[in-house]
Amino acid sequence: MSQTELPKPLFLDELSVGQKFTSASYDVPEAEIKEFASRFDPQPFHLDDEAAKSTLFRGIAASGWHTAAITMRLLVQGGAPLAGGIVGAGSEIEWPYPTRPGDVLHVESEVIEIIPSRSKPNQGIVRMRSETKNQNGKVVQVLTAKLIVPRRS
Repeated sequence: MSQTELPKPLFLDELSVGQKFTSASYDVPEAEIKEFASRFDPQPFHLDDEAAKSTLFRGIAASGWHTAAITMRLLVQGGAPLAGGIVGAGSEIEWPYPTRPGDVLHVESEVIEIIPSRSKPNQGIVRMRSETKNQNGKVVQVLTAKLIVPRRS
C-alpha cells in the first residue's frame, strides 16, 4: 500500500471486539513542539529549554494536546480505517509519559466494545482504546474513545 493509499474503510458490521489497528509513524521535531505550544499551550516546559529543566518534566515536553493532535492525524491516515471518519461521541485521555523532541510516535488501537444503536439503526458506537507509543514502546497517551460508526447501507 502506498503512502497516499488508505486502507478500505470498515463499517460497524465489519468490526469485532479485539480487532487491532496500527498506524504509520510520525516524527516530532522540537521546533514543532514549540510552535504548537506558542499557539495553543504557552507554558514554559513546552517552550523554554532552560525553564523546562526545573519542572517535573526535566526538559522540553510536548503539550498533551499536541500529542492528541498527532494521534488524531495518525488515526485518520489509516490507523483506524472507520467508514465515515473518526467521529467522536466522548472520550477519556491520559498522558502517562511526556512526548519529547525527536520522538517517533505511532498508535496501536483495539476495538473494546461495539454497541449498535437502537434509535438509529444505520449506525452504532464503537469503543476503541488507542495507545500512542514512542520509538521505545513507551506509552505517551491513552485515548479511550466512543466513536460513531455507520452500518453499510
